[in-house]
Amino acid sequence: MLQDTSFAIHPGQKKMIENTSYQDIGSLHSFKQDHNQFHSICENGQVTIVFYRQDIVRIIMNPFEKPSLKGSPAIVKAPDDVNVLVKEEEAEISLKTDDLVVSISKNPFRVVVSDQEGTLLVRESLKGMGLKHTGEVICYKEMDEADHFYGFGEKSGFLDKRGEKMTMWNTDVYAPHNPETDSLYQSIPYFLTVRNGKAHGIFFDNTYKSTFDLRSSTNEYSFQAEGGQMDYYVFAGPTPKDVLRQYTEITGRMPIPPKWAIGYHQSRYSYETEQEVRELAKTFLEKEIPLDVIHLDIHYMNGYRVFSFDRDRFPSPEKLIKDLKEVGIRVVPIVDPGVKEDSEYSIYQEGVNKDLFCKYIEGNIYFGDVWPGNSAFPDFTKTSTREWWGDKHLFYTDLGIEGIWNDMNEPSVFNETKTMDLKVMHDNDGDPRTHRELHNIYGLLMGQSTYEGMKKNLKGKRPFLLTRAGYSGVQRYAAVWTGDNRSFWEHLQMSLPMVMNLGVSGIPFAGPDVGGFAHDSNGELLARWTQVGAFTPYFRNHSAIGFARQEPWSYGEKYEAIIKKYIQLRYKWLPQLYTLFAEAHETGVPIVRPLMMEYPNDKNTSNLSDQFMLGSNVIIAPIMTPSTTNRVVYLPEGNWVNYWTDDVFEGGKHHMIYADLDTLPIFIKQGTAVVHGDVRQSTEYSNEKMTIHLYNSSYGTFEFSIYDDDGSSFEYQTGHFFRKIIKTECQKNTIHITMVEEGSYRPNWDLIEIEVHNAEDIQTVFVNGKMVESMKRNDNRLLISI
Repeated sequence: MLQDTSFAIHPGQKKMIENTSYQDIGSLHSFKQDHNQFHSICENGQVTIVFYRQDIVRIIMNPFEKPSLKGSPAIVKAPDDVNVLVKEEEAEISLKTDDLVVSISKNPFRVVVSDQEGTLLVRESLKGMGLKHTGEVICYKEMDEADHFYGFGEKSGFLDKRGEKMTMWNTDVYAPHNPETDSLYQSIPYFLTVRNGKAHGIFFDNTYKSTFDLRSSTNEYSFQAEGGQMDYYVFAGPTPKDVLRQYTEITGRMPIPPKWAIGYHQSRYSYETEQEVRELAKTFLEKEIPLDVIHLDIHYMNGYRVFSFDRDRFPSPEKLIKDLKEVGIRVVPIVDPGVKEDSEYSIYQEGVNKDLFCKYIEGNIYFGDVWPGNSAFPDFTKTSTREWWGDKHLFYTDLGIEGIWNDMNEPSVFNETKTMDLKVMHDNDGDPRTHRELHNIYGLLMGQSTYEGMKKNLKGKRPFLLTRAGYSGVQRYAAVWTGDNRSFWEHLQMSLPMVMNLGVSGIPFAGPDVGGFAHDSNGELLARWTQVGAFTPYFRNHSAIGFARQEPWSYGEKYEAIIKKYIQLRYKWLPQLYTLFAEAHETGVPIVRPLMMEYPNDKNTSNLSDQFMLGSNVIIAPIMTPSTTNRVVYLPEGNWVNYWTDDVFEGGKHHMIYADLDTLPIFIKQGTAVVHGDVRQSTEYSNEKMTIHLYNSSYGTFEFSIYDDDGSSFEYQTGHFFRKIIKTECQKNTIHITMVEEGSYRPNWDLIEIEVHNAEDIQTVFVNGKMVESMKRNDNRLLISI
């Protein structure tokens, strides 16, 4: 036995010395200012503080040496030239900008961040920050009784994450997701705190496995990582939207996707032949169910080799893609990172010859088992690899493909750890690091490679990228779906807070697999889930091999009619959605929002997980249990109008709402408006007119806009877009509407119809100061064409 050898006196056999499990930073020894960087040397480490804006501060602690300012690939912003007022006293140093005050206690070194009015944002607890005996860097913060926590990317469970403990480690989780499932496919180490109606945020930019502990104590929380530095940003808010603007200023914002990408997507693992794909498209067209995208899963490939088609299954992919595009349908194929070990396979040959694969420190290539069998993995931390991989997508763009689906990019490997050997080294452009350190950014860098390669190859057209794995900043390249969910009602329920928290985490283009990926769906579940999917930013029906099919017609005419109605409704709402996508691009504020984002002072919204907002004035409250036709809906302040009936409900109250299987409860805030276009077979067909639905209020003003552009190029970035800014002023018997246009683009539609709801008392309407002479009344609605 080992205990009978010298192993019995191995140092590791000793019990840990008492009180040595954690060593905090200690007291301040020296402090130095270097322009807008502030450097502290302490007993047990060094700290650098950098202001990125008046309302954003970065705090970096390194236990061993001067902190590095390099940061991860999530960061896209350099610090502004911020004027900081420094005041040093015997026990404290204060650093003040126009929006923030960072107070540093000297003995021991502790950091407190407040706003300029003195309102506390974050304060280190008695433990401060430092190093655990096992090598983790950790920071402890005080937790206020009123704190509610949101974000953290793709996590199961309820909206408010207070009381949770969450690990950031990208993981392929096919087994059923449930509230205790922790690590999923995305690692977004960022969160937003709302306290008494005010918000602030923290982004912990550390790519090692990290943990956020909001559970172990009721008066403090912590975040830690297995290695590296304690490197985090504080965002001052003070509103939830302000925090999103600040966070996405640091990590980047979503480009506006091509219009076709926000239509309806149909997928299955797998549509296995060209004939099956053609028959699928034909059925959508014959049934007049709108469709923009068909996805191809792994069976389209030759032996699961990326950048290939199986010519037996798909004998003429170029003609297939061309024919489908002519009827308004795009093809999006899956591309995984694993490259089959095959000495006759050109992709593998190039990767070996050009030294582009992940390797051990001794120089031998790492191989793992995935769909093609024994496979090598591109080292996306190398610029040369990313450029090579991106260029290889010419294979797809030459066929007419404009979108790619990245899967298995955690990276997933079929072994006990579910991923690559942590000892594997990544070149990291000459700064070698282990996979243990860079695992969480593998999917992000693959996404960057794919998106930039597609963008280059498409020569001015916007590419679409869907990714399963990512890190903060992934929104710059890809839409995100929530992975391998199941066809359970519980998974429909869970999808709402997941999509909302992804939006709060700077990833607005997100959605679940509608109907559930694994297990057998049913007609009622698919109908209810499609109702939700019609209003999530990413809208894809996807199901797994070996389970019941779930195309819109799979469960008979009764359910097909309902599913078709809501897919059509998606297209009717596309102008409203597209305007919100443009807003997300410009500000970082998500398309789908938790109610707390618009109503942070309303305690009823703090953990409202079964409703969501579309923009600032629409509430969606789906039915998410079987055989259910009634549910309680909470409506915040103001009056709210039932989208289907025009009934008005008082806000600040809970209401029991009836909704048969055909009905998704939707409420529009009174005094606001939504914009509708035409029902179309796909986004390839233009709108002929826009209808503004104005929900009349006795008094009040509301300003909104309709955004449009060509839907396919990047010319919107240089002003070639169209924005119609509309301001309405409601009085007792009169409505004043003013419209102003911006941008050089002119849309295909030129007719606008205004439909005023609950307009019984309206006698006069002015548009841009001119009284409208011709108006039609239809029950309690007023129709105006301009």
